Amino acid sequence: MATDKTLQAKIDRVVKEKINIVPYNPKWSNSFQKEATFLTKSFPHIIKRIEHFGSTAIPGLSAKPIVDLLVEITSFKEVKTEIVPVLENLSYDYFWRPEFDKPPYYSWFIKRNKHGHRTHHIHMVKNNSSLWDRLYFRDYLKLKPNLAKQYETIKIESLKKYSHNREAYTKAKTDFITKTTIEAKKYFNK
Repeated sequence: MATDKTLQAKIDRVVKEKINIVPYNPKWSNSFQKEATFLTKSFPHIIKRIEHFGSTAIPGLSAKPIVDLLVEITSFKEVKTEIVPVLENLSYDYFWRPEFDKPPYYSWFIKRNKHGHRTHHIHMVKNNSSLWDRLYFRDYLKLKPNLAKQYETIKIESLKKYSHNREAYTKAKTDFITKTTIEAKKYFNK
């Protein structure tokens, strides 16, 4: 029972953290590479590939200053027994969370800087996860700067309404992301 209360308190804290959007920073690419290198060197037998996705992966796009990594893993059991203890010991937050507000679940980590601000979100999934579709979205926005600007506007407008409600902020962007991902998959013939 105490564990449930502790977990709920942790979820409540994370969901209510203030959201901030900043202009694109070319250092995000290096931050991704540094974290990806750390993960692949630390867990080479579990991690198969790592992709930089989300707004920080799209040059010129304003974003929350949090680098998203999409990590293909061999098994969730190995993540739970080998990766979770190491990353939690390094002060990463760990959650077993649903992909789109419903199963299937995946392993999600939040890395923070010394001031407690989020720097990375690490999404560990199997190769058949629907989260891989986010790469179509990323690649399509890289090719379509006007669409990327439209997305940026949606994010900024959503931030004005939901700066302390991450769930509502994310849901406000969902229709655009879904529609654009479908378009992107058609464009890339997938």
